[in-house]
Amino acid sequence: MFFTRRRVAQLGALGLFTAATVALTGSPAAAHVTISPSVTTAGSYAVLTMGVPHGCDGSATTKVSIQIPEQIVTVTPTVNPNWTVEKVMADLNPPVKDSHGNEVTQRVAEVVYTARTPLPDDLRDTFELSVKLPDAAGETLAFPSVQTCEQGETPWVQMPADGQNADELEYPAPKFVLTAAADGDADDAAVQPVAQTSTESGGGSSAVGWIGLVLGALGLLAGGLALVRTRRTA
Repeated sequence: MFFTRRRVAQLGALGLFTAATVALTGSPAAAHVTISPSVTTAGSYAVLTMGVPHGCDGSATTKVSIQIPEQIVTVTPTVNPNWTVEKVMADLNPPVKDSHGNEVTQRVAEVVYTARTPLPDDLRDTFELSVKLPDAAGETLAFPSVQTCEQGETPWVQMPADGQNADELEYPAPKFVLTAAADGDADDAAVQPVAQTSTESGGGSSAVGWIGLVLGALGLLAGGLALVRTRRTA
């Protein structure tokens, strides 16, 4: 009986330790196409990283089409050796002035990456877009994207309705919210990185992360106490 209780305590401690480790290291990345801005400050220059984590129901990815919000006029895509890249233009009516005072008559409406070699389902890749963010703090920028595969496609284009939880969407569009610059931080905004933003623009992910850290710490503490007790009774 003593041996049995000791083994139960050890197994319990091991289980708590494992659960705590998982909580502290984080859960697996979401399977959605995601967007990670280097900064979210309104009016800043930013590099947007689009992540493609898997194919379409096991089929390799052959193309990713990224729609650009109308508020963004110019986009400079980063070269990816495994992909060709195309900018799809749209007329601006009326034309606008760029930061240098030049008249701009067209904007980048879509960026299309086409694979030279299909991206296998069990591998991921990223695409980087350099943009000038609009000066509209509090506004949500959405980048609906269509992922085409050797068999089928996945349209990451859904936007939550008013009052709807974005977690309920099966194929949410990648998006993030523009933030206001703190006093004196405007000049630094373009070079300061921010935490990765997924398809969710709310604070749910941050809350879950803090809860995971707390539970992980408690699990580690409980596991350690259980191991100490088993050694004292050995």
